[in-house]
Amino acid sequence: MHTTTSATDRAYSYAKDAILDRRYAGGDLISEGDIAAGVGVSRTPVREALLRLQAEGLVRLYPKRGALVVPVSQGEIDDVIETRRMVEGHTARKAAGADADTRGALVRRLGELLDRMRAEVDGDRQAFVVADRGFHREIVAASGNDILAGTYDSLRDRQLRMMEEGVRTVARMCRNIDEHAAILAAIEAGDAPAVDRAVRIHMDGAAELLGART
Repeated sequence: MHTTTSATDRAYSYAKDAILDRRYAGGDLISEGDIAAGVGVSRTPVREALLRLQAEGLVRLYPKRGALVVPVSQGEIDDVIETRRMVEGHTARKAAGADADTRGALVRRLGELLDRMRAEVDGDRQAFVVADRGFHREIVAASGNDILAGTYDSLRDRQLRMMEEGVRTVARMCRNIDEHAAILAAIEAGDAPAVDRAVRIHMDGAAELLGART
């Protein structure tokens, strides 16, 4: 059982990574055999992995044909941004209202991630993305709501494949840093209205970047 589970996880990670970084583009039809060969596993765990990806809305299965990578739609972009606004607005307000010790510990973690972002503006862009995502993830996780944290992870996964190459310019990265700093300052001050403004401004920027209508 352990071997089968491990093979399924490997097939799932392989296919999901390929979809998110657009090696498998929207509209592509991928076969179980392609994934099995790429991972070095049999087709059974690949089938199980594709079922998981279908449940996440990333593929649509067609028996005996393979799995269609679901193209990104305008509706999906709008839904991702709208849901991020709700999740991140709520959890940031909750963070601002936490007791001083809890808020202080969160602020220290956020400060470290913000410093990493600053260090990677002219360096490793993938490291910048990891720190950026980690900053938001810390705020959501601090809510103590595992369902919201899981929802956030799914949203950011979906957003990855919506990002066209070249949109993450140095100017955009610097703007992100300034917007993150405003969110951090508002949480540190325990200022809920300032948190609302800072998150709204940041999400307006994300909506503009992705072409969302919400």
